[in-house]
Amino acid sequence: MSQWKQIQQLEIRLLEHVDYLYDDNFPMDIRQGLASWLEAQDWDTAANDESMAATLFSSLLSQLERVRSQEQNFLQRHNMKIIHQQLQMKYASNPAVMARVISTCLREERRILSSACMQEQGPLEKSLQNSVALERQKNMDNRVGLIRGSVQLMDQAVKYIEDMQDDFDFRYKTLQSRESSDRNSEMMKQEVTRLQEILNRLDFKRKEILSKMDIVVKEIDDLVSSQLNPELQDWKRRQQIAAIGGPLLTGLDQLQGWFTVTAQSLFQIKRQLDKLGELVVKVTYESDPIPQQKPQLEERVKYLIYHLIKSSFVVEKQPCMPTHPQKPLIIKTGVQFTTKVRLLVKLPEVDYQLKVKTTFDKDLPPGRVRQFFILTNNTKVMDIEDYSNGCLSVEFRHLQLKEKKYINGTKGTEGLLSVTEELHSLSFEACFTVQGLTIDLETCSLPLVVISNVSQLPGGWASVMWYNLLTDEPKNLAFFGNPPRASWSQLSEVLSWQFSTFAGRGLNKEQLSMLGEKLFGQHASCTDFQVSWSKFSKENIPGKPFSFWMWLDSILELIKKHLLPVWNEDYIMGFVSKEMERTLLKDRDSGTFLLRFSESHLGGITFTWVERGDNGDVKFNSVEPYTKNRLSALPFADIIRDYKVISDGVVPENPLKFLYPDIPKDEAFGRLYNSQPSKVHPYIPSTLIPISELRSNSVTTPTSCQSPEPPMTPGEFDMLSEQLCFDIDTMSSPYSE
Repeated sequence: MSQWKQIQQLEIRLLEHVDYLYDDNFPMDIRQGLASWLEAQDWDTAANDESMAATLFSSLLSQLERVRSQEQNFLQRHNMKIIHQQLQMKYASNPAVMARVISTCLREERRILSSACMQEQGPLEKSLQNSVALERQKNMDNRVGLIRGSVQLMDQAVKYIEDMQDDFDFRYKTLQSRESSDRNSEMMKQEVTRLQEILNRLDFKRKEILSKMDIVVKEIDDLVSSQLNPELQDWKRRQQIAAIGGPLLTGLDQLQGWFTVTAQSLFQIKRQLDKLGELVVKVTYESDPIPQQKPQLEERVKYLIYHLIKSSFVVEKQPCMPTHPQKPLIIKTGVQFTTKVRLLVKLPEVDYQLKVKTTFDKDLPPGRVRQFFILTNNTKVMDIEDYSNGCLSVEFRHLQLKEKKYINGTKGTEGLLSVTEELHSLSFEACFTVQGLTIDLETCSLPLVVISNVSQLPGGWASVMWYNLLTDEPKNLAFFGNPPRASWSQLSEVLSWQFSTFAGRGLNKEQLSMLGEKLFGQHASCTDFQVSWSKFSKENIPGKPFSFWMWLDSILELIKKHLLPVWNEDYIMGFVSKEMERTLLKDRDSGTFLLRFSESHLGGITFTWVERGDNGDVKFNSVEPYTKNRLSALPFADIIRDYKVISDGVVPENPLKFLYPDIPKDEAFGRLYNSQPSKVHPYIPSTLIPISELRSNSVTTPTSCQSPEPPMTPGEFDMLSEQLCFDIDTMSSPYSE
């Protein structure tokens, strides 16, 4: 079943989250009309490959035109034509942006589908999606709107004062131009009285506007400190969670709207104060409130503008290698990586030749030996993005790191940390002038892990997950000097995200419970049980030569490259122990089997089936785990279909009948079978057949089956069968699960 069809079967609550994904950047009409084609493309790679993105963009337009030409409904055809034009306007000059939008939407759909499989959301996801946050945002919209309205009313008030002052100035100069003999006339006295009334009124209005300005400036100050800055910090925290596989990061455009309106309001107040200053030059008097109050108000407005714009300089896209788009914040030396910064204040007065400079490891902890520098051009000019509502941003697409030569061969104080525990940072700096204010901008990426070999990637990703799960500090580079513990409720949620991100479907409650048992044994049921960084990533599992995370990461890689169809059908039980699998199978029909990941092999999957003798005795047979080498030769569904066992010279047969609990094998895997007989040449088609030799054993002993490497053709199978009939008792098969 396609991903889009699964989405349409979700309950209303989850469909509302899906609805939030689609807007003018990627209309739902396209998702509906091109569902199968969209899901068949590699948007993750295209998002970081301009050439591939351009090809896919052209193909998408062609696909859209094809669907439009087949559409019978006139209105729908018209809508598709409009969408076609909008896409060309938005993405023709930068198709990689479109690829990123689509990649993000498809990924979030998978996460929503994954959450639907779980009985309840995890604590992190609950904290990011709640009604309180929505109410907070509505309140923010209202406050920003009220401030903008108040500032616009103050504009009218300043204009009224200016008109009143012009009237006073005209009357006053007219009075002065009169003959001195006329100044004692009754008419002159009335005019002086009128001038005094206007001046009194002017004084009242000046005091009134300054009082209103003071109130609005205080309101803006409170808005920024109590709501806008917390909203920005909340977005940054959600960016951390999204980086490690959490819910889709949204809200930056909304933040930009709040920042922009607030900044525009402050600039408008600054212009109003400048205008009042001009009015004082023309007309002033004793106890004039403007010279007394304007300087203090002006300083407060400048202060708010400076810090508002300074805080609006954010890293929109954290550093990421295009080769690993779903594992940001890991950089390999010599490999290009991309990153993007954005100014959330959209102002026409900004100098658009705004240069941004990147610096690596600007502030390293003392004693750090490994140091790096940016090999490529590290300065670019910010530009306006038409597709993001005109914000100023700059994307660095071709940055590379190179390690500095050691000054001496001694290790620093951080020599106890592994390469993947050393954290680094990428800083961004810029400076510009707007309306007479010089503003220095500075921001930095989240902590980065720098590796020199892809074999360090799993360890690096473990560090990235641990850091961003447990702290919201933007730059704690000494974090792994004393890393905090994680509760199982936190960690299990993040682990499920890894499966939904990399394998298309997250873990259900039972699978997470099995993983918990793997880590803690009997403590797994306690959601508040604490796990240390060392136990998660560094210490070997008892009796095994690898850590818990290395074992789990190898399973993720196996699923992603070889088991996706079977995994997404929910046919792999996964993390069940050998003891539990026998408990599950013992009362089932002969030939019932289940699929689980190997506990003793990195990146291995095995199946165990139950076999009942005529006397009622039960045997459990486990095949030697299939790893990437075997699965590269034959799809796993085909292995299950064609699997044969040779036992005591008996005619080989497939012992796998029912997928646990009782699904007929062909019913479960039939649509996943890969049957492609050759029609290109006249040769008799051949089939690879996985075979196990089953040694005679006591019924009380668990039996192991060893699969030849690689699977055999029918001819090889016949030859081996004949040989095994004579030598079966002399052959052995080492037990391995």
